[in-house]
Amino acid sequence: QVQLVESGGGSVQAGGSLRLSCAASGFTFSGYYMGWFRQTPGKEREAVAFINRSGGLTYYSDSVKGRFTISRDNAKNTLYLQVNSLKPEDTAMYYCAAAPAVFQWWKVGEWKYWGQGTQVTVSV
Repeated sequence: QVQLVESGGGSVQAGGSLRLSCAASGFTFSGYYMGWFRQTPGKEREAVAFINRSGGLTYYSDSVKGRFTISRDNAKNTLYLQVNSLKPEDTAMYYCAAAPAVFQWWKVGEWKYWGQGTQVTVSV
């Protein structure tokens, strides 16, 4: 069965950093586009970052551009999100997602598989 398992979240002070991971299994990881989304209670799930199958093309939301970096290691079937210069407004549950084809990557409906999320909390 397909599994996406996020890890690496935690509680940090503003300005701190974390590296989130997403371990994938049950499908051909290198054949799938990957993304990161985040969500806070009472708000819709928000696109954060996108990466293509080889890792050579990435996109970011304006709110995280320059602070977050998405990457992947296809040999390890693992997706990463390096989050730097964290702000309180980055506090959210962070989810990884996978799809064999993606056009409007920022839309939740484009994605086929989702993980259960890892919590990031940024304090002042």
